[in-house]
Amino acid sequence: MDKLFSKKIARFISTLFVPPSFTVLIYIYFAFNLESDFAKRLVLLIVTFIFGFALHIALFLLFKHKGRLVDMDASIKEERTTPFLLSSLIYLTGLGILIYYRINIIPVAFWFCYISNIFIVVLINKFWKISVHAIGACGALASVFFTIGPAGLIFFFIPVLVGWSRVKLKFHTLPQVLAGAVLGFCSVYIQMYFIVKWFSHAR
Repeated sequence: MDKLFSKKIARFISTLFVPPSFTVLIYIYFAFNLESDFAKRLVLLIVTFIFGFALHIALFLLFKHKGRLVDMDASIKEERTTPFLLSSLIYLTGLGILIYYRINIIPVAFWFCYISNIFIVVLINKFWKISVHAIGACGALASVFFTIGPAGLIFFFIPVLVGWSRVKLKFHTLPQVLAGAVLGFCSVYIQMYFIVKWFSHAR
């Protein structure tokens, strides 16, 4: 009974914290803390919901319905490449809109990381099944850490729970989760640092 209950908890955590969910949470924070202009705030929220959440969920649901994904977790690595690349096009469209409306550079920089990290994952995926859930969770943590400093690490427990859930459900091994966590955090922080630094010098 305990094993069944813990597996249900793991399933709940894994479903709740899919990568697009982190997008919504982080960008709501960005919208209300980094944008003072109402119009820009509204654009950021709309773009986030459509191009950072809804279209990605719809894409994976479509692939599942068509039988091109065995499950919504994309647990078979050979099935991941096409939906991941299509997701990058969705993110690229959103990025163009954010740049056009001159949204604050921090959310723009983090949005760029979604695109670049997808290509990194697709490359790794040819050889190994790295945890995208862990990349998403720790990438989000890195963006908060970059924005507000060490206080952002208070949310470290979320990636830990996400990683535990993926291992518990046997979608990933511990090394796959740890690799995703390190890649997600480091790649996002480094990219945001250099993008924001470049932008500040270019102005």
